[in-house]
Amino acid sequence: MTMMWKVAPALACGNTMLYKPSESTPITARRVAELFAEAGMPPGVLNVVPGLGDTAAALVKDYPQIRKVSVTGSLGTGMNVAQQSAATLKRTTLELGGKSPLLIFEDATLESAVNVAIMGNFANNGQVCSNCTRVYVHKNILNDFLELLVSRLKQSVVMGNNMNTSTNMGPLIMPPLSPSSHFDRVKGFIDRAKQDPRATLIYGGNTTEPSPSSGEGGYFVEPTVFQCDTDDMELVREEVFGPVMAVMAFESEEEAVSRANDSIYGLGAGVMTNDAKRAHRLAKQLIAGNIWINNWNLSPIEMPFGPFKMSGYGNECGVHAIENYSQVKHVNFEMGEVAASDTYF
Repeated sequence: MTMMWKVAPALACGNTMLYKPSESTPITARRVAELFAEAGMPPGVLNVVPGLGDTAAALVKDYPQIRKVSVTGSLGTGMNVAQQSAATLKRTTLELGGKSPLLIFEDATLESAVNVAIMGNFANNGQVCSNCTRVYVHKNILNDFLELLVSRLKQSVVMGNNMNTSTNMGPLIMPPLSPSSHFDRVKGFIDRAKQDPRATLIYGGNTTEPSPSSGEGGYFVEPTVFQCDTDDMELVREEVFGPVMAVMAFESEEEAVSRANDSIYGLGAGVMTNDAKRAHRLAKQLIAGNIWINNWNLSPIEMPFGPFKMSGYGNECGVHAIENYSQVKHVNFEMGEVAASDTYF
């Protein structure tokens, strides 16, 4: 999906393109390029260049012919690309990290709220930048929400090999040079939260590593839910990029909005409510590029998808994506004689 969000508008605008996939997930991009070639795409129009981070850095820094750079990645990666691009004034689109809030109000349909929270946290094993990893629940329904959430997770989650159709949650990604590094990072967040008296483990927290003898298996992290007493803790402030949900209680609408906006990130935000006026009011007040009401992560290709604040800038999808991969040119064509005029002197 991420690849096509970039490739489709770039090629539609008549550009040639270099696509550098994540070193952890290069195979899909290569297959997409093969399909383009099989469909008759001329050589050199779409070029997939696999490699580590220094490959992308070299492309940005050393090739002035490249006039546009689009990045989906971490905050650190985006800041580095923006700095490298500035040397030759390359136009950039950055879709970076997120710590998106979901606000669940007392009038929300509880089952839908639980389903949205699960979908918005644990899709793709929690490895989605726009996931709603901060879940704010009105205090009057907090206990009911947590009870139903735990019940639903126990009933529905089947962990295992992604190639097995009976499973719905696989292992974390394995970076090629350090296969356990992402797992270790996610596990570190969980372990530190377990030791923090301000956090209570509600569900999960277990992890499994590959067999030391055979190497079989993967790096699995069980869907994990913490109830947090304060926003001023690592688990609530920083992007985990794994299946870890932080749940906090709130009392008033004003408090919920203030806490939701208190983040360096601004990729997504959501509201669960049956009050249409509240939904529209909060959609204006929440500082994020993508607002979902009573759902999460729906991104029709016709709609722009873009970040606010330190989550980046620029938009994927829709007419806004076309604007990112094209430039406006002013052409003035005089059809008659040009007479001498004192206005030029």
